[in-house]
Amino acid sequence: MSSRAARRKIYNGIFVVLTALATLVALGALALILWSLLSQGLPGFASPLLTQDQPAPGSVGGLRNAIVGSLIMCGAGMAIALVVGILAGTWLSEYGGQGRYAHTVRFLNDVLLSAPSILVGLFVYEILVAPFHGFSAWAGAVALAFLATPVVVRTTEDILTLQPGALREAGMALGAARSKVIRAIIWRGARAGLVTGGLLGFARISGETAPLLFTSLGNQYLNTDLTQPMAALPTTIFQFALSAYDDWRQLAWSGALLIAGAVLIINIAGRFLARETRPK
Repeated sequence: MSSRAARRKIYNGIFVVLTALATLVALGALALILWSLLSQGLPGFASPLLTQDQPAPGSVGGLRNAIVGSLIMCGAGMAIALVVGILAGTWLSEYGGQGRYAHTVRFLNDVLLSAPSILVGLFVYEILVAPFHGFSAWAGAVALAFLATPVVVRTTEDILTLQPGALREAGMALGAARSKVIRAIIWRGARAGLVTGGLLGFARISGETAPLLFTSLGNQYLNTDLTQPMAALPTTIFQFALSAYDDWRQLAWSGALLIAGAVLIINIAGRFLARETRPK
């Protein structure tokens, strides 16, 4: 028994060391990425970055048109994804159960969750760009919604399934309809999780480039018309990073740092909001 216990202790020590090394590698890679963003992106942070549009090579300019375009398309895409995703996730959790149709919906949602974003962009191009003979911000928003919706569906179903059955029984015992119980009790109790699902969906689409190349294309000018091509930070970063101009590459690094910082701030704010709105 002593030799067996000694072997177990050795194996456990090896496992702990390997997991610690893997953690250090992951943290080291993250630190290198953050250092690259900060060292390369901070020098380009100045007032023109947020107040001026895409410049010509060698001219002073910024990323205002791309920032506004990203906010518009991500906002429209998340509006679609939240409505469809929360309703679909609620149906799977509260009505679908383990039925065959519910299993089919879950399978298709998982397929869409793992689908390459470039395929989603090509699909939206075929249904919203090619038939109308023009790129548009609406097509870009729909493509982003396709990518965010499965994340919201999965998160919504998981968080609603975790809600105690006693909440449902108590609401129905008071004579409330099932839909009323879901809206007034279950959704309220799962508010923090629903906010988290929205944040995960936003994080999924905030840096997507391929779908927007097929749908919204880009625009070197500030544009708020959803029926016209529109710039976005990821596509502008892609274009500038591959250019031969130093000032454009500097703007690409600054834009990448801006996206990373925005996602971090939104996640922190969302977690704080979820904690504050949790029922006491």
